[in-house]
Amino acid sequence: MLEIKNLYSGYDGRDILKDISFKVENGENLCIVGPNGCGKSTLLKSIANLLEYRGSVTIDGKEVSSMDRKSFARKVGLMSQITQIYFPYTIYDTVSLGRYAYSKGALSKLSKKDEEIILDSIEKVGLLDIKDKLITELSGGQIQRVFLARVFAQDPDIILLDEPTNHLDLKNQIDLLENLREWIEVNNKIVVGVLHDLNLVQYFADNVLMLKDGQVVAYGNPQDVLNDPILNELYGINIKGFMIDILRKWDVPSITKKNIVK
Repeated sequence: MLEIKNLYSGYDGRDILKDISFKVENGENLCIVGPNGCGKSTLLKSIANLLEYRGSVTIDGKEVSSMDRKSFARKVGLMSQITQIYFPYTIYDTVSLGRYAYSKGALSKLSKKDEEIILDSIEKVGLLDIKDKLITELSGGQIQRVFLARVFAQDPDIILLDEPTNHLDLKNQIDLLENLREWIEVNNKIVVGVLHDLNLVQYFADNVLMLKDGQVVAYGNPQDVLNDPILNELYGINIKGFMIDILRKWDVPSITKKNIVK
């Protein structure tokens, strides 16, 4: 179980997150939502022990700040937003970096089990046929899938995802989320992800954490949180009304005034 209690964190001595508390059970997917600048990425970095924090972040009762690097890597995998690629590794070599936490040393060779996990991870994201291609030659969407495969290869108990569907077309967004859902269900593990597309949040999340100005303003199942009146206040738009109007443009007969949930 992942549990956060009274978390404060930020940059240059200024708190972005203020008194955050929640927990995520095994087998659960939690989506974090909120407008730009509300602290979503800061929260992921704090859980990943990349930022100093006050309060408590524990995994199975153990404080993450007390874990050594390899032990932590076996517990938590982070996929941040990818902005630039600096090294011309192949897809296979990049994904193989996910096995670092299980290596016996910097120069140790990959085991047969490692190789099987790497290939399986690459296959999960649909890139097995180009596994020897340099990542510097890939599209943004393909690169996103490579780094997700690296996290799969790491095989942590918890995956943290910062806008994982960025750069992906609709089919690949859904495929990626289905891969994550299967990973959660089969392995009884945890995913905590930042998503901007609220349709995908409705589709994928077990629970939703909504942030505003670094504080929790709503938490619960998607149906409740995304129907909370604070949602429109947060984003400055009638989101449900906007989405229903878009559905009408698709000429969907079932979208009528009679069956719109108020």
